[in-house]
Amino acid sequence: MKWRVCSWISILLLAACSTNPSGGYVDSPNGKPLPIRQDRNALHQLVKSDSDRLADIEYAENEASLRLLMLKLYKRNPAEAHKSGLGSPDKIATQVFDQVATHQWKFEALGGAQDTAAIKLALNPQFSGDRVLALVVGIQSMLYRAHGNKSAFFLMDSIEPQNLYNAARNVEIAVWKLGTAKNARGELLLLTNSMQADGQNLSFEREFTKLVTRTDLLALMLAEKSQRFISRLTQSITTTPFLPFR
Repeated sequence: MKWRVCSWISILLLAACSTNPSGGYVDSPNGKPLPIRQDRNALHQLVKSDSDRLADIEYAENEASLRLLMLKLYKRNPAEAHKSGLGSPDKIATQVFDQVATHQWKFEALGGAQDTAAIKLALNPQFSGDRVLALVVGIQSMLYRAHGNKSAFFLMDSIEPQNLYNAARNVEIAVWKLGTAKNARGELLLLTNSMQADGQNLSFEREFTKLVTRTDLLALMLAEKSQRFISRLTQSITTTPFLPFR
C-alpha cells in the first residue's frame, strides 16, 4: 500500500507543476519544480499520514488552480469584476482565497449563495452580478465541503471518496455548461478558450482538467485505502444535473 500512496503523490505533484502554491517551488534533481509545503517541518506533520499529506497537496494545488483561473477569467471578462464592488481582480482573489475565516464563502454580491447554487448563478442568463466570482466561489466552496469542510488533514480526519468524485463531476458539468451557456443575444455568458492566429488557446480547459484529475486521483486512492465503493456516473454531462453530497 505504501508504494501505491507514494505513486499517487508523485502523479499529483507532476500534475500540479504549473500552479503556484503558497509555499513556492524548489528545483528537483531531474529539473522539474516541486512544490514546497510551508508547514513541512511543523510538529503537526507528525500526526499526518501519507494520505493526509496527499490530501493537503491536492487541496492546495486545486486552490492555486482556481485562483489562477479566476484571474484569467477576469482578464477575458473585465466587466465582471466591476459588478461585485469588491475592487480589482487581484483584490477580489485575495478576499476569496486568503480571507476564508472572515467570509466563510458567503458574499453579499452573491446573496450568500455557495456550492452548486453559486455555480448555477454564474450560468443563469438572468443573473446580473459578477459571474466570475459566482463560479469560483461555487467551485471552491463545493470542494471545501467535499473535503469534509476542511483544508488541512490529520490522522483523525475522514474524507468521503464519493463526495470528491461527485465534486469532480460537478466541475466537469460546470465547465461544459460554461462553454455553451448564452444570453438572449446568443453571446456566451463568460469567455474562456479562444481562437488565435496560431491556433486555439485552451489554457482554461487545461487548468480545469488538472483540477478534476487531482480530485479524482485522491478519491480513487482513498476509496482503495478504505475499501469503499464509488458509484460512477454513467449519464452524459450534457444532461446530468449537479450531483449532491452525502
